[in-house]
Amino acid sequence: MSFQETFKALSDSTRREILDLLKEGSLSAGEICSHFEMTGATVSHHLNILKNANLITDEKQGKYIYYELNLSVFEEVIHWFQSFKEEK
Repeated sequence: MSFQETFKALSDSTRREILDLLKEGSLSAGEICSHFEMTGATVSHHLNILKNANLITDEKQGKYIYYELNLSVFEEVIHWFQSFKEEK
Protein backbone atom coordinates (compact mmCIF):
# COMPACT_ATOMS: atom_id res chain seq x y z
CA MET A 1 0.00 0.00 0.00
CA SER A 2 1.17 3.48 -0.83
CA PHE A 3 0.32 5.90 1.93
CA GLN A 4 0.99 8.74 -0.51
CA GLU A 5 -1.76 7.55 -2.87
CA THR A 6 -4.10 6.78 0.02
CA PHE A 7 -3.78 10.22 1.59
CA LYS A 8 -3.99 11.94 -1.80
CA ALA A 9 -7.24 10.10 -2.45
CA LEU A 10 -8.57 11.00 1.00
CA SER A 11 -7.63 14.67 0.63
CA ASP A 12 -10.59 15.41 -1.65
CA SER A 13 -14.03 16.04 -0.10
CA THR A 14 -15.90 14.44 -3.03
CA ARG A 15 -13.91 11.23 -2.65
CA ARG A 16 -14.52 11.20 1.10
CA GLU A 17 -18.24 11.62 0.41
CA ILE A 18 -18.13 8.66 -1.99
CA LEU A 19 -16.49 6.59 0.74
CA ASP A 20 -19.23 7.65 3.16
CA LEU A 21 -21.86 6.49 0.67
CA LEU A 22 -20.14 3.12 0.35
CA LYS A 23 -20.20 2.55 4.13
CA GLU A 24 -23.78 1.34 3.67
CA GLY A 25 -22.75 -1.26 1.07
CA SER A 26 -21.91 -1.60 -2.60
CA LEU A 27 -23.35 0.87 -5.10
CA SER A 28 -23.32 1.09 -8.87
CA ALA A 29 -21.57 4.00 -10.58
CA GLY A 30 -24.98 5.40 -11.52
CA GLU A 31 -26.20 5.24 -7.92
CA ILE A 32 -23.07 7.07 -6.79
CA CYS A 33 -23.48 9.70 -9.55
CA SER A 34 -27.04 10.40 -8.44
CA HIS A 35 -25.69 11.91 -5.19
CA PHE A 36 -23.61 14.55 -6.96
CA GLU A 37 -24.21 17.49 -9.24
CA MET A 38 -21.31 16.71 -11.57
CA THR A 39 -20.82 14.78 -14.76
CA GLY A 40 -20.51 11.02 -14.79
CA ALA A 41 -17.01 11.45 -16.18
CA THR A 42 -15.99 13.50 -13.15
CA VAL A 43 -17.43 10.93 -10.72
CA SER A 44 -15.68 8.20 -12.71
CA HIS A 45 -12.39 10.09 -12.32
CA HIS A 46 -12.87 10.19 -8.54
CA LEU A 47 -13.76 6.48 -8.50
CA ASN A 48 -10.57 5.68 -10.44
CA ILE A 49 -8.44 7.59 -7.93
CA LEU A 50 -10.07 5.71 -5.05
CA LYS A 51 -9.59 2.43 -6.90
CA ASN A 52 -5.91 3.17 -7.66
CA ALA A 53 -5.39 3.86 -3.96
CA ASN A 54 -7.06 0.49 -3.22
CA LEU A 55 -9.66 2.19 -1.04
CA ILE A 56 -12.46 0.68 -3.13
CA THR A 57 -12.91 -2.35 -5.33
CA ASP A 58 -15.20 -2.83 -8.28
CA GLU A 59 -17.10 -5.78 -9.66
CA LYS A 60 -18.99 -6.00 -12.91
CA GLN A 61 -22.48 -7.48 -12.55
CA GLY A 62 -24.27 -7.63 -15.87
CA LYS A 63 -24.02 -4.24 -17.51
CA TYR A 64 -23.28 -2.40 -14.25
CA ILE A 65 -20.13 -1.92 -12.20
CA TYR A 66 -20.58 -1.99 -8.44
CA TYR A 67 -18.13 -0.37 -6.04
CA GLU A 68 -17.46 -1.23 -2.41
CA LEU A 69 -15.01 -0.32 0.32
CA ASN A 70 -11.74 -2.21 0.66
CA LEU A 71 -11.55 -2.24 4.44
CA SER A 72 -8.08 -3.79 4.58
CA VAL A 73 -6.50 -0.50 3.48
CA PHE A 74 -8.45 1.41 6.14
CA GLU A 75 -7.23 -1.10 8.72
CA GLU A 76 -3.60 -0.58 7.62
CA VAL A 77 -3.95 3.20 7.96
CA ILE A 78 -5.57 2.86 11.40
CA HIS A 79 -2.81 0.49 12.51
CA TRP A 80 -0.17 2.97 11.31
CA PHE A 81 -1.86 5.82 13.22
CA GLN A 82 -2.15 3.68 16.36
CA SER A 83 1.58 2.94 16.20
CA PHE A 84 2.20 6.55 17.27
CA LYS A 85 0.13 6.06 20.40
CA GLU A 86 1.92 2.91 21.57
CA GLU A 87 4.53 3.29 24.25
CA LYS A 88 8.02 2.22 23.28
